[in-house]
Amino acid sequence: MSERRTHPLLRGIARLFDVEPREAPAVLAGLAMFFLLFTGYFMLRPIRETMGVAGGVDNLQWLFTGTFIATLLVLPPFGWLVSKVSRRRIVPWVFGFVVASLLGFGLAMLWQPDQVWTARAFYIWVSVINLLMISLAWSVLADVFASTEAKRLFALIAGGASLGGLIGPLLTALLVQPLGHGGLMIVSALLITASATTATWVHRWRDRHPLPAGTSTAEQRRQPLGGNPFAGAINVFRSPYLLCIAVFVVLLATVTTFLYFEQARLVDALFPDKARQTQVFGLIDTVVQALAILSQLFITGRIAQRLGVGVLLVAVPLVMAVGFVWLALAPTFAVFVVVMVVRRAGEYAFVRPGREMLYTVVAPEAKYKAKNFIDTVVYRGGDAISAWVKRGLDLVAEQPAVAMLIGAGIALAWACTGSVLGRRQREKEAAATSS
Repeated sequence: MSERRTHPLLRGIARLFDVEPREAPAVLAGLAMFFLLFTGYFMLRPIRETMGVAGGVDNLQWLFTGTFIATLLVLPPFGWLVSKVSRRRIVPWVFGFVVASLLGFGLAMLWQPDQVWTARAFYIWVSVINLLMISLAWSVLADVFASTEAKRLFALIAGGASLGGLIGPLLTALLVQPLGHGGLMIVSALLITASATTATWVHRWRDRHPLPAGTSTAEQRRQPLGGNPFAGAINVFRSPYLLCIAVFVVLLATVTTFLYFEQARLVDALFPDKARQTQVFGLIDTVVQALAILSQLFITGRIAQRLGVGVLLVAVPLVMAVGFVWLALAPTFAVFVVVMVVRRAGEYAFVRPGREMLYTVVAPEAKYKAKNFIDTVVYRGGDAISAWVKRGLDLVAEQPAVAMLIGAGIALAWACTGSVLGRRQREKEAAATSS
């Protein structure tokens, strides 16, 4: 009788969001995981941007380089941890360490709120941990969902990230005055702790609803991956598919960095007050997430099912090529905001879910080790190199338009790489299905 009462509701949800009734609890848990994680992170993001500007816009390339070096230092202990603990325990261990570090920064900023070296250290550390945590959260989903499930569900689950990205900046704008930066970090740490709990629940759901033979089992996910702590990097350079994903990420990071430098330059010139800068960054984040969540809920999954992953990976780079040309012709703050909002909303709604779908057709070790190497070291390496290139272009040409036109060319290369990956993912999925 209970099933009769609930079944029509579940059937209605399935029609609206393309979710099977048995998948609904996992989707809700995934939504909660990303909502809590991104609410916590996006409370930190406006603070990070303010800390970056506080260190001097002309020094941003040094912060990017410091972030890359810090990422390299984090990789060996992370690789060791992934090799030694069970797959379902990786997130609680890593998130727990992140929470402890945030509490430390929060106390330091409550004690000395204007310490410039604390600000720089915080900028670098948040730039490392954000990629690490987001990558791990997606690793859990790539581990427990099959490729066919991912095409329907990943974009919907990513809606939790966008909702968190929408709420986080609003909380920052409301609470930054009464709590200060240190207090915001403590609140963020509590939210990230709750996110780790939901990640563990997703594994338990998969245990109760096992995948077909040939995919990972509950017993396998309870075992450590083993192997070399540096296996992630080794696997990337041995696999043409993973190497192509790495190239895609480098090009993505380069486009992002070019726009990030323009953002810092324009905001520093127009909004000298730190609190005002934090509010501007928070407002941009709010608009981005509102657009992204609408696309994730109703558009992205249907595109992935009907047109394939490649379309998700190509559409935004092509739009960005046009956006860079527009910025070169009209380098105003209003034009920049439009381009930045489109780029980031498109990345959250299309590029990121599509990128994560690529990992559903690789081995478990690649889902955690190689994926994390690409999402952190490769991404931050692309950041560091492109930061120095952008700074050099600004010094040599003294015309932002030159960098924007070069950015348009990079965006076209990004689109071509996405097209290749879309074809390869389709081939691997077909091979796995036939076998």
